[in-house]
Amino acid sequence: MNNKETLDTASDMLVYDIRNSRYVNLTNSCTLKCAFCPKTKGSPQVHEYNLGIEEHHQANDYIDAIGDPTKFDEIVFCGFGEPTMRLKVLLLIARAVKEKGGKVRINTDGLANLVHKRNVLPEMAKYIDALSVSLNGQNEEIYNKHCVPGLKASFQGVLDFLTLAPDYIADTTATAIDGLEGLDIKACEQLALDRGVKFRRRVLDVVG
Repeated sequence: MNNKETLDTASDMLVYDIRNSRYVNLTNSCTLKCAFCPKTKGSPQVHEYNLGIEEHHQANDYIDAIGDPTKFDEIVFCGFGEPTMRLKVLLLIARAVKEKGGKVRINTDGLANLVHKRNVLPEMAKYIDALSVSLNGQNEEIYNKHCVPGLKASFQGVLDFLTLAPDYIADTTATAIDGLEGLDIKACEQLALDRGVKFRRRVLDVVG
């Protein structure tokens, strides 16, 4: 099955492509209601793709949709919700990708340990090559303003996750969106560097 057929035949958009990476759209669920997220604004649209998911699909559905992962620079878990909400399925897919020689990255809000009430990084480390962790606030006030978390102490939870992450997954990058009101990019970068992880500045409304 070629890439175009894979993308067009499923009623739900299980995977989608940006540049030479294939993205995996696992869930609509998230603990955040970020003010800048298309979903919060009532739109399922990311690039030219409709990422609204009507049901939770099984790991094999995604493995089939991904196809040969070596045709892509990386397989990225980043869809319309937080991928680590479906951690078991994510890890099954990631294992299959690694067994086929692919590279795996997770774009995450960094709240998996809070959600699952344990340190899940050892489980991730078996199959995940890289993490991109959203840190959209230099302090709890700014973070809460833009990310609107549903769990208490989410900002501290992200910082704790970033502190632990490089012990398990060396290629960990914190990101923050330049253009959010009151967000101090330099301060966010310093929070990342203090925890031994890389930092990448993102631009508001530029996805991927």
